[in-house]
Amino acid sequence: MSDSSPLPPVRLHPEAELARDALSTPLLSRAALLARWAGPDTRVDAGAALVEEQLPAAAQALGLTGEDAAGYASEAWRVAVDAGLVEVVDEEAGTVTAGEELALLTGGSPHDILAVWLGALETVLADAAVPDLDELMDAMGEGGEVDFSRLDWNPEAEAEFLDGVLGNLYLLTANEDGPGDGPVPLPALAASMIIPGDMDEPTNDVLEQVSDAMMRLDDQFRLLEPIGLVAYQPVDEALMADPDDGAAEPAAPVDETDVSRYGMVRLTPLGLYGLRARLLEAGFDAPAVGDLSDKGADALLDGSAGYGSRAALAETEYWLAHREPLAAARELLAAARGSDPGAPLRRLRCQQALSLVGAQAEPAVREILDDAELGGLARVWLSELGAADVPAPSEDLVFWLTIDTLAAQLAAEGNSEELQALVEGLAQQHSGFFAAAWRVDHPATPDVLEAMGRLHPDKRIAKEARKAAFKARSQQGG
Repeated sequence: MSDSSPLPPVRLHPEAELARDALSTPLLSRAALLARWAGPDTRVDAGAALVEEQLPAAAQALGLTGEDAAGYASEAWRVAVDAGLVEVVDEEAGTVTAGEELALLTGGSPHDILAVWLGALETVLADAAVPDLDELMDAMGEGGEVDFSRLDWNPEAEAEFLDGVLGNLYLLTANEDGPGDGPVPLPALAASMIIPGDMDEPTNDVLEQVSDAMMRLDDQFRLLEPIGLVAYQPVDEALMADPDDGAAEPAAPVDETDVSRYGMVRLTPLGLYGLRARLLEAGFDAPAVGDLSDKGADALLDGSAGYGSRAALAETEYWLAHREPLAAARELLAAARGSDPGAPLRRLRCQQALSLVGAQAEPAVREILDDAELGGLARVWLSELGAADVPAPSEDLVFWLTIDTLAAQLAAEGNSEELQALVEGLAQQHSGFFAAAWRVDHPATPDVLEAMGRLHPDKRIAKEARKAAFKARSQQGG
């Protein structure tokens, strides 16, 4: 994932709602309970971890029982220390006190609470990139120290792998063509990190790597769920059972095609917020819907140019909600002018924005009926509104608007099926289209005609388009 190109915009829940979600996550709520439970008799070791003899009392304070209770208590304490809910007063004596961040969980703003949660998240992400206990035990030497050379583990590579997986999950969630709030199958997520994009048929070795990655991710997502980053349905234990184990009772028949048995994961609204915060800190351009609401119309039209249609619509609704309709319409129309490469798409976004304003924009639109760049847009918009007395466009204006519209569609969608259908329809309805189109005084005319030549399936018509593009480029001195 490049940090130079913007990521798809995400729709975040309100901070107050996210802060409530953060406070109710199992891990942060346990960490806060332990921070309040700690007192003058609480002791920690040199690494600020609770001394072993106090873990049963900590687990009891959390209402935890069972063989994993002490481990959960230890994990919650580590989060409390790292998130600033607990501070070590005297390292030599191993005494602690409540940290400054603890008061923020009850008296701070939603943003303050989320900042504490983000600190806790970093601890959990670091833990998730560490080998599991069994692997560490296998690599432990006679002196009780871990021999990291015996582990197939590269700390930086593990952290990068997990960041990459979470980045892909973020993209799938944010992308309008992705599953959105729906879960993603674990095999697909693992494959996105392992299988090269140009590999048609994965080899057995690659498939084995995908399987190994799935098992690593299964462990990691189990760790990440209690902090509220993801909602996770783990891999079915039956899939990992040894078929030669005679002690196991025969399992009930299962659907081998049920992909959910291999694990399903989705980002929570809190997780989406957290990953975006980490991406911004890492230097990525990670917009959120609503970012442009306090900026001018030029920033709105240019900033939302690369958004998907639904995100652009939502961003425009945010922007309009903060403005008086007629003044907003005039500002949008002024920002839509221009002959630069981005201008056609600005005009398309402007027309879409005006449709949200509705009839209140009519006076502003009528003011630009004679404008060379906006007159065609004005006539189309007024006609769609059902307004009376809309002047008929000249033939030159019709052709200019057609080129402008095609240029906008190319910028928004690329060589899409919808654009191909539009190109075919134009060529079919106007037999002399290319003979006239190359003369259109629009900066995008050569590029639009070249695109029509690429997109039209009829070789004869495609050749006409390419010839017209050549004439247009020559006319413009290109």
